[in-house]
Amino acid sequence: VIILTFSLDRRPAEAVQDVRDKLALVARRLPEETDPPVVSTYDSESTPILAVALSGKQSLRELTEFAETRVKDLLSTAPGVGQVTIDGGRRRAINIWLDGPRLQAYGLTAAEVKLALQAQNVEIPGGRVSREDREDILRTMGRAEDVKAFEEFVVATAKESGAPVLLRDVAVVEDGTEEPRGSARLNGTDAVVLVVQKQSGANLLATARELHRRLDDLRPSLPAGSEMLVLRDSAVFVGQSANEAGKHLVMGAILAALSVLLFMGSWRSTLIAAVAIPASLIATFSAMRAFGFTLNNITLLALTLAIGVVIDDAIVVVENIHRHMTTRKISAVQAAIEGAKEITLAVTATSLSLVVIFLPIAFMSGQIGELFSSYGITVAVAVLVSLFISLSLTPMLASRFLGKERHHQPTGIAALPNRMMALLDGVYARLVGWSLRHRAVVALAALACVGATVPLFTSIGKDFLPEDDQSEFEITMNLPTGTSYQAGDRLMREIEPLVAALPAVKDVLATVGDTRGTSGVATRASLYVGLVPIAEREQSQQEIMGLARRIFARYPDLRVSIRGINTGNLGRGHGGKVRVALRGPDLDQLEEYLGRLVPAMREDPAFVDVSSDSADRLPEVQVHLDRQKAASLGLDPQVVAETLRTLVGGEIVTWYREGDERYDVWLRARLEDRDGIPTISRLPLRTRDGSLIPLENLATLEEKAGATVILRLNGMRQVFVSANPAPGVPLADAVARGEQLVSELNMAPGYDLLFLGDAETMAETATEFIAALLLALLFVYMVLAAQFESFLHPVTILLALPLTLPFALLALHLTGETLNVYSILGLFMLLGIVKKNGILQVDYTNTLLAQGLAPREAILEANRARLRPILMTTLTLIAAMTPMTLGTGPGSASRAALAKVIVGGQALALLITLLIVPVAYSFFDEVQRKIARRRGPTALDEPSDESMPRTA
Repeated sequence: VIILTFSLDRRPAEAVQDVRDKLALVARRLPEETDPPVVSTYDSESTPILAVALSGKQSLRELTEFAETRVKDLLSTAPGVGQVTIDGGRRRAINIWLDGPRLQAYGLTAAEVKLALQAQNVEIPGGRVSREDREDILRTMGRAEDVKAFEEFVVATAKESGAPVLLRDVAVVEDGTEEPRGSARLNGTDAVVLVVQKQSGANLLATARELHRRLDDLRPSLPAGSEMLVLRDSAVFVGQSANEAGKHLVMGAILAALSVLLFMGSWRSTLIAAVAIPASLIATFSAMRAFGFTLNNITLLALTLAIGVVIDDAIVVVENIHRHMTTRKISAVQAAIEGAKEITLAVTATSLSLVVIFLPIAFMSGQIGELFSSYGITVAVAVLVSLFISLSLTPMLASRFLGKERHHQPTGIAALPNRMMALLDGVYARLVGWSLRHRAVVALAALACVGATVPLFTSIGKDFLPEDDQSEFEITMNLPTGTSYQAGDRLMREIEPLVAALPAVKDVLATVGDTRGTSGVATRASLYVGLVPIAEREQSQQEIMGLARRIFARYPDLRVSIRGINTGNLGRGHGGKVRVALRGPDLDQLEEYLGRLVPAMREDPAFVDVSSDSADRLPEVQVHLDRQKAASLGLDPQVVAETLRTLVGGEIVTWYREGDERYDVWLRARLEDRDGIPTISRLPLRTRDGSLIPLENLATLEEKAGATVILRLNGMRQVFVSANPAPGVPLADAVARGEQLVSELNMAPGYDLLFLGDAETMAETATEFIAALLLALLFVYMVLAAQFESFLHPVTILLALPLTLPFALLALHLTGETLNVYSILGLFMLLGIVKKNGILQVDYTNTLLAQGLAPREAILEANRARLRPILMTTLTLIAAMTPMTLGTGPGSASRAALAKVIVGGQALALLITLLIVPVAYSFFDEVQRKIARRRGPTALDEPSDESMPRTA
């Protein structure tokens, strides 16, 4: 098997055609008996989404027949289904068991029986029989009409008597099944399992719904006493997670609207601002449809985040209109016009600068870019729509419905918001005034916060994805090399009840060996473990997985990996999350390094499920021919190999038709004639003179170990180590520990290591996010510089961003979260929100300066006036994120990782960011004034303020 991995921008059809062209160039150099190479594609989206287990009183052969003829065909034609495969089936087959001693007695070989079967089991048209008024088809009917008919086939003629030798004279014909090399069991009962894969790009939930509908229609026609159970249904977790996200979206919208009421004390203002939520989301749905997005966990997450953002612009506009109307006692229409006009620059700058933060996420490359492109575009579109609504619909509604509040003075409880804001305004104004007088103290505090970023970053675990409780997990096993299917099956029957006895286990689906009849490998096994729903159990999925690891500690010879089922199409390969490939020129040296690394990782507490995957040397029975003796007898290695393949391995020599179905006819020696070296040595071969001799006359058979696979990566020999991080150990820490253990091997020059799987994807993702963050900051600066027509004002605003990072990391540390894909997405949102606050502060300060206020008064008044909208937008965002932060349902771990960064970082960093912007503004304003004075007295038009601090 050769596995080729292409970049995501490569078209699959072109890549497949290029591979086929290259194979065609070398096909003629392959051995003659080699089957033609088959090129197939694998897409990470074309993953198994559902398994259907059939079990009952019927035999496995009957269940397999029903699964192939009724269930498989029905499911394969469902929209969105790519492939349906059967595990653990027993396909009907006609087995012809050759009797070795009787073959020798009649002087026959397996090759002669094979040719006789192929020559007699035929049905060949012979042309047309033409008559005067009709024309008939001539057909020679030699095919077996029933299974018993095979026994009457003439395979030879007895030399002495001339009597025909029938197949029943030298073999037993059995209407049975193909040789079992694998099996499947559901809760201890033999079963046939159909595994359904969806097409790339197909909607998971829609495909699953159609499959369930078809299965429900099929249930009445199930054989009596049988049952059909759906397992490993990815749509269950995805659907439940999407439902939870939808609930969080609605609850977040309600809480965000109530937070507006808390500050405004006006139902009219609250409703006007709240209208922006449904209006923005409905318009965003249209854009999502145009981009081909569906409502899934990623887009629902984006919409939930957007709730706290799309209402921000409306809040700022409504608050400014309300302030103009109540303080200046002007009409609602005039207040709407002047208030919206005054705040347009700030709202536009905040929205556009937020859009350019999320757009780089949409254009990231690699797996993370494929998955989260819809996230970035959805949020960006929602923000742009909210900008349009806040500058059009919101002022119009305010002009129509806020008129009655012009002369209204709230009393009682309704006056509490104004009293609260008056108190906060006074406290904040004094803090800003103190900060302006002690800029050095504020600067030192800010530097201390920024300096805390490094220790906080190093103390927080780095992971790829948070562990969601999916109520199901999988245990994959590699049995010791050379283990027979029968021995593996007995071992699995011993393990299954132990796993089934774990707390909250609902279903256990076991597969062992080659369940699909393709690879012939009998040393692989797996257990699918389905749990009861989260709400019905006390233990978490991770805790139950830990209990399962205790079971397998009793079986040290097994190579085990226990992990959740990947429904997000992220990560690469199978096995553990940490996959280390050791590469080098010499296989023996690699095996020596592997033999030292595996025990070291098993003893290290950072790892669990440690196993190796190398070029295993399987036990073999090797046949060594005496070439000279074989040549003198007229035999060559190919004839000997083909005879042994038929007698020992078995061979499909013809087929049998019954109704519309065709079944393979297998030719093979009886088990007692091939169960060891002595019996195989006596198998007959035909010499040149027609006599029969046993194999042992010209060959020796011996037991040895031989490599059955050669592992290479990019042309270099390699061996693998697979492991999972121990519970509580972040993936990055496990990778770092793995690198340290490999460095202690002191590998020779020419040998290196490569991390694969989740570890590789995590490294690529980190690179993509860093590039996206740098691009976002660059675009934000460009947008702000264009909006404010200044190179310094964007710096003033962006100074709050490095102060936000340590508080975001502190929030992760306090909540026990790791820095992962979702928490990084939350960090992007947090940076956009904090920057929004700075824009409101700087924009209104500029407005007041243009109206003639002195710098100090302008800074104090602007920050005091903008405190209410800043607190309102902050609280609405926190309120919108609260359901996700506290959620415990399916998919909650991923959403909570994102929400905790936003809620914790925003709440903790609010005060310092509210102070650093006015301090930085005053400092840069003073620097500009000094430079202007040096250039000349006419360069400065604004009035001076002698009370402004002159030194830092």
